[in-house]
Amino acid sequence: MSIISDIVESTKAIIKGMSVTFSKIPKEKWTVQYPDEPVTVQPRYRGQHLLHVDENGKEKCVACFLCAAACPSDCIYIVAADDPRPYEERIGVDNRYAAVYNIDYGRCIFCGFCVEACPKDAITHGYNFELSVYNRADLLKTKDDLLITKQKQSPNYRVAWADEDVDSEYKEV
Repeated sequence: MSIISDIVESTKAIIKGMSVTFSKIPKEKWTVQYPDEPVTVQPRYRGQHLLHVDENGKEKCVACFLCAAACPSDCIYIVAADDPRPYEERIGVDNRYAAVYNIDYGRCIFCGFCVEACPKDAITHGYNFELSVYNRADLLKTKDDLLITKQKQSPNYRVAWADEDVDSEYKEV
């Protein structure tokens, strides 16, 4: 083959590849001006964990260690304690409760295994996604940080409707 036919073939290949690239560039901008506009998250989004309480304000966690055992990254640390006081004076719903419940978000992979393993529905994923910190030690969240009654949720998000398609890779513009 001659050099000219090689150049023509190479040019055709480049044009064909660039046409595919340019056809994928969206016509509208999908950029969200983040703190000014709320971010839309999917209903099944896995954000920062929440430790729940029952209707009487008692902690649901009974320190069964199933969430820590199910965690593949070993980021959950629990210390159990017994509370023999009457139900009205107890911290949790049972005689046993988690005195210490820590999650290291530097190691957490947000897999959801801890949520599935919990028999009391004491832990779930919330929608809080603002986990950036300047110090790695601040990624360790304690029970006070995770309790639903004490956790500060970000006001800058909204949950998408079930039939709403948000930022999908197959989104038609």
